Amino acid sequence: MNRFIEIQVDQWNSTYFKKSEATAQRSVPATFLILALLLFASQATLGNWTSFRGNAQLTGVADSQLPENPQLLWTFQAGDMIESTAAVVDGTVYIGALDGIFYAIDAQTGEKQWTYQTNSSIKASVAIHDGVAYFGDGDGVFHAVDINTHEMKWQFRTEGEIISSANFAGDRVLFGSYDGFLYCLNRENGELIWKFETEGYVHGTPGVWTQVDSNSGKAKNFVIVTGCDSYLRVINIDDGTQTQQVELGAYVGASAAISQDHVYCGTYGTEILSVALDTGEIKWRYQHPKRRFPFFASAALTEDSVIIGGRDKMVHALSPKTGESLWTYTTKSRIESSAVIAGTRVFLGTTRGLFIALDIKTGESVWEFATGSSIVASPSVSDGRIYIGTEDGILYCFG
Repeated sequence: MNRFIEIQVDQWNSTYFKKSEATAQRSVPATFLILALLLFASQATLGNWTSFRGNAQLTGVADSQLPENPQLLWTFQAGDMIESTAAVVDGTVYIGALDGIFYAIDAQTGEKQWTYQTNSSIKASVAIHDGVAYFGDGDGVFHAVDINTHEMKWQFRTEGEIISSANFAGDRVLFGSYDGFLYCLNRENGELIWKFETEGYVHGTPGVWTQVDSNSGKAKNFVIVTGCDSYLRVINIDDGTQTQQVELGAYVGASAAISQDHVYCGTYGTEILSVALDTGEIKWRYQHPKRRFPFFASAALTEDSVIIGGRDKMVHALSPKTGESLWTYTTKSRIESSAVIAGTRVFLGTTRGLFIALDIKTGESVWEFATGSSIVASPSVSDGRIYIGTEDGILYCFG
């Protein structure tokens, strides 16, 4: 980071001092202070992977570049299977495992820093917000853990297992439970603000969609949730009222990815769908002409492609506008790991234990690593490194 700032300041100085000496002398202190503050602020958060899909819209796109040929840097052995996705914040990796332990691991060395013990398995991916880790467990307890003191901040109990990861809007934290409810809590104290009852398990992570009124210019925040009741729901975050309910034709285990005013998700009905959020209209449906298997993974989105792996042992890249197939890549096992895009590559794992990278334009395989154990977790990317866990309880770091 220091080297980056030195380069930027040198470049700025070379341009800046082309001005008159008098003007420069008057402007240097204030301008340099502003420049330094902006550079430090931008670098402080660069590359953090704070939640399951990397952002509130669940697009699975990293802002950190990876080396062309990633090398294994370290591994960490947890006490049981890892099915969740790691969060990486300010040099620490946070992840839960089925042994009920929440681990904090040094991102540089792979050494354990501290742990937090729950009474049940942790399948939900952790989300970090303002120094607090949020995640649910198999007993239906939702935890808020202070990552500075390593102590519980508060807990909230639901009536079903929590696999859904958390998302945030202002002072609110949102997540789903297997008791059929979507919950909205006060992020600071864990008090219930509202809960919305669906007609089935809420397995996926809720997404956050901001709609700007064309007349007033005011923005409203909505939570987008898909579930095992076969509906996509749009719910006002302010009061928990539903504004849209879209019948998808089959239940959904994946989290819906949001791009502007469209949502993309795969279903157990062997389809990938695009839904317009403003109208509730299904814009297109994609189904492979021959291989009809459910989709469990979430989609990764760019302006040019929707990329999702399926239990048909294939990775599909589709046009966001039309749903037409751009390419497919065939593996030798099911895919439940949600793809992550880093630069020009797509990374994901397979249940056969392969961690693979595909070229985003062609779908050709450009890199792979055999872990020896099934992968259902999804990758995390931060500061030039990529992390993924396996069902034999090993967290891998490549860079």
